[in-house]
Amino acid sequence: MSLLNLDMFTHKKIILLQPRRIAARNIAIYLAEQLNEAVGQTVGYRIRGENKVSANTRLEIVTEGILTRMLQNQPELPEVALVIFDEFHERNLHADFSLALCIEVQQALRDDLRLLVMSATLDVAAISRLLPDAKILESLGRSYPVDLVYRAPNANHNLVENACRLTVDAFALQQKDGLVFLPGAAEINHTAEWLEQYFVNNGAEQVVIHRLYSDLAKHLQDKALRPAPQGRRKIVLATNIAETSLTIEGIEWVVDSGIEKNAIFDLNRGITHLQTRRISQASAVQRAGRAGRLAAGTCYRLWSKEQQDRLAPQSP
Repeated sequence: MSLLNLDMFTHKKIILLQPRRIAARNIAIYLAEQLNEAVGQTVGYRIRGENKVSANTRLEIVTEGILTRMLQNQPELPEVALVIFDEFHERNLHADFSLALCIEVQQALRDDLRLLVMSATLDVAAISRLLPDAKILESLGRSYPVDLVYRAPNANHNLVENACRLTVDAFALQQKDGLVFLPGAAEINHTAEWLEQYFVNNGAEQVVIHRLYSDLAKHLQDKALRPAPQGRRKIVLATNIAETSLTIEGIEWVVDSGIEKNAIFDLNRGITHLQTRRISQASAVQRAGRAGRLAAGTCYRLWSKEQQDRLAPQSP
């Protein structure tokens, strides 16, 4: 927020690129609250199907498709002083394409346009090759210690059953709320049904199971982010939508399946399709960090320590 107070940004906007819609909306709400304003005044957001900006908006949080269209409609970005690429470790076609366009704009049309690329697990060497003149800034931030527990999956069980059994064990060992990372909505729904039945059968009706993925209704997403009702504990089942940017109240432990689904552009076929794959070491660090946002926590990984060393350092 201190960037807004600099003279160079007084008369132009800052665009903050956020990979996920739910994160863009919640970051805007949080920052607006820090200014004691409603969303759409100094801080606003634009995502698919929602527009909360005004003539007074100076910090605009947008998702990647929005920025791509802005660059196509007005390549010189006349009203923009700074473009921030947040959570860049997630890597996808829109973010890479938008950064390429912004570099081109900076070189050909706007030498005053500033670019900021950031992530808690940024591949600094690779980004430095793209932006050789950029300064490298590091902030230690604030985090709490997270214990890592590895459990190799049972080969006789599928992913959902292995994740459910590990979640039940983690729940019994911990005192607060948990977050479980799963590849997609189908796995989340199957896991939710399994866990709900398990806790009912074992007399633990006070456990609340929440789903969290991009196509879920907005009010259900918001419900998953709020604290559990008094006297109850919650378990949030999420895709990698919860990997970064979101702070879910009350989370003390994480179960990580180690699997994700990503939209991959197939250049030969000219289409985008979902690909299921192992997460990178960078993503594993981000996910474990969810358990240490508010206090010391524990991350249970559904793979062996040996397999951890074989994960790709960054997402391709």
